[in-house]
Amino acid sequence: MNDNTIDSLREALKHSPDNTPLRFLLADTLLTLNRLDEAEIEYAAILKISNEDKAKVGLANVFYRKGSYSACNVVLEEVIEKGTSDITVFTLYAKGLLKENSVAKAIEAYKKALAIDPKYFDEELDNQLRQRGSNEITETEEEIDNRFLQKPKINFSDVGGMELVKKEIELKIIKPLLHPELYKAYGKKVGGGILLYGPPGCGKTFIAKATAGQVNAKFISVSLNDILDMWIGNSEKNLHEIFELARNNTPCVLFIDEIDALGASRSDMKQSSGRHLINQFLQELDGIDSTNEGVLVIGATNTPWNLDPAFRRPGRFDRIVFVPPPDVTTRESILRLKLNNKPTGTIDLQTISKKAEHYSGADIDAIIDIAIEQKLEASFSDGIPKPLETNDLLIALKKHKPSTQEWFSTAKNFAMFANDSGLYDDILTYLKIKK
Repeated sequence: MNDNTIDSLREALKHSPDNTPLRFLLADTLLTLNRLDEAEIEYAAILKISNEDKAKVGLANVFYRKGSYSACNVVLEEVIEKGTSDITVFTLYAKGLLKENSVAKAIEAYKKALAIDPKYFDEELDNQLRQRGSNEITETEEEIDNRFLQKPKINFSDVGGMELVKKEIELKIIKPLLHPELYKAYGKKVGGGILLYGPPGCGKTFIAKATAGQVNAKFISVSLNDILDMWIGNSEKNLHEIFELARNNTPCVLFIDEIDALGASRSDMKQSSGRHLINQFLQELDGIDSTNEGVLVIGATNTPWNLDPAFRRPGRFDRIVFVPPPDVTTRESILRLKLNNKPTGTIDLQTISKKAEHYSGADIDAIIDIAIEQKLEASFSDGIPKPLETNDLLIALKKHKPSTQEWFSTAKNFAMFANDSGLYDDILTYLKIKK
């Protein structure tokens, strides 16, 4: 962009002053060229036409570059308060807060950016915030215990279907706990890891919790967000403390959700801190410094192909189990459970279940919600709840396609062309494909 282009944009705006895309182009160009006063005028003009968050963020960038950090932060706080998932908003807000020496608030803003994308990295913020985090107040052991440690009240009898999954878990986890003397006689430890994979919303977390209940064990459920910390070394420390909590409460099922975010191939990790965290996790799995006797680690992932191969070595996640969408019988059970205590008429659960092939448990929830929304509209006129009927749910089925379709589209390619040692044979079986 040069002056002639900017002049052309201004001329065009004379004839179409309310053309926001054109004015955005001019404002963004002026900002890029660091013509801040002019950019401010244009962003302000957009806000008079339309109260768009994009214009507010542009204006905040202008204020930041001008050194008006307080004004920048005020504008961004308004955007954040409305709700946003834009990482750049939280990043700029964190930088603006740092300029005003609001370190604690800057840390929180950057954490929100990392919560949106755990792999996100801003060198400037990382350098500043990590250096300032040495005096961070950490949770007490009691606080950590209360936050993570559970005693599940469900077991395998509460899990509809999943017979093959339950059988695999029984062989790997349950029988060793019930017959430890037999395993010790053969020199085998009671513990180990199992990896559950499959499309999202198909009950991986539920089956993990039911496993703990089946053997009357404690249950710890964590995700990457529970582990990640802003400062070098703290993420590794958090991970170690979680494993120690499991070791001190055996028998214990330690469930790590979305483990692919933690176990991404080390060659893909741009930050050395990410590589350190993975190595720490592998050390904890191996029980190098502490015994993992009685600690049963269950990992869950939607993308097993993104896992570092080191995770699948013997003694780690050496048993990998496919968790498919619920079968027709299980879908019927889910429907019956979800519709309980709701106003219903005559519902043919079998017909609906048959038509809901490939639908996950989360999809079935969505179908029921859609049907209820339609009934609510019909009930507003007289205030009397209208019962759900078979047809209501069939109509909802047409409006909500199974979310598993996209996952299977990707998984099929890996199963067909990157199926080392038959790792994904279960996917081919489910799809009724012979390789």
